[in-house]
Amino acid sequence: MTISTADALKLHLLVFLFGFTGILGKLVSIPAIDMVLYRTLIAAVGVAVVILYRQESFRVARGDIFRLLITGAVVGIHWLTFFLAARVSNVSVSLVGFATASLWTALLEPLVKRYPLRYIEVIFGFVVLAGLYIIFAFDSNYAVGLTLGVVSGFTCAIFSVVNSLMVKRISSHAITLYEMIGAAILISGFIPCYAYFTGEHPGIPALPVGWDWLWILLLGGLCTVYAYSAAVELMKRISVFFFQLTLNLEPIYGIIMAMLVFGDSERMDFNFYLGTFIILCSVLIYPYIKRRFTTTPTSTTRL
Repeated sequence: MTISTADALKLHLLVFLFGFTGILGKLVSIPAIDMVLYRTLIAAVGVAVVILYRQESFRVARGDIFRLLITGAVVGIHWLTFFLAARVSNVSVSLVGFATASLWTALLEPLVKRYPLRYIEVIFGFVVLAGLYIIFAFDSNYAVGLTLGVVSGFTCAIFSVVNSLMVKRISSHAITLYEMIGAAILISGFIPCYAYFTGEHPGIPALPVGWDWLWILLLGGLCTVYAYSAAVELMKRISVFFFQLTLNLEPIYGIIMAMLVFGDSERMDFNFYLGTFIILCSVLIYPYIKRRFTTTPTSTTRL
């Protein structure tokens, strides 16, 4: 598949924006769960306006609406764990955990599309675990943040696999709209439970103050209405290989930006960077190995 220069540049812009979300999330002063709720609501309203302006259809098959809402709930979990990871540790730790997403995809996709698991993917999975162990073993302060980051990567793999199938018959804006509604419903229902069990939340979403409004508007508008929808749309024209390979640059972009914005709070010890290097090498090398030594199976599953 030939990749146009415009699509390649657009994809790198999207990866840059995705990497910037961790920084925006840490700049917001209200609780992460409230921030994610506002982001999903702003994104849902924003993409609905786009659909109306472009005179696109809101109609989606009833069965697909349910699937999209459930997938949106997974997106909500992904964002919540990603931003919580940045809050309890820092942006770099959150991005390292998220970097496991492509390898989770390698393990989940065979289950969804019903083709045999490739042993090379299992090997790469253990390489990533080795990198995580190096980070965990030498500094337990990263444990909670890194665990949340890995959960964020896992949930990202789930909705990425689902979206790669759904976009074949549903517009990217409709996918984004219903998934944002699903995410908002999940977060709204989770807030009272979070407040009850942790005692650290009043049970009512806090209102953004000052600069929070700008950061959340950027998250909901630029990084979701535009970036999320555009990423789904690009999957129609860009091969999964090229998309995943480029997306693996997000942690690198994000960590560099975080160090520039937050300075010393983003600086880690040698073992963190060693573990990070192992993880990033594995996710960058994996697509080449997969393409060289395996064949692309025919999918037998239709969501």
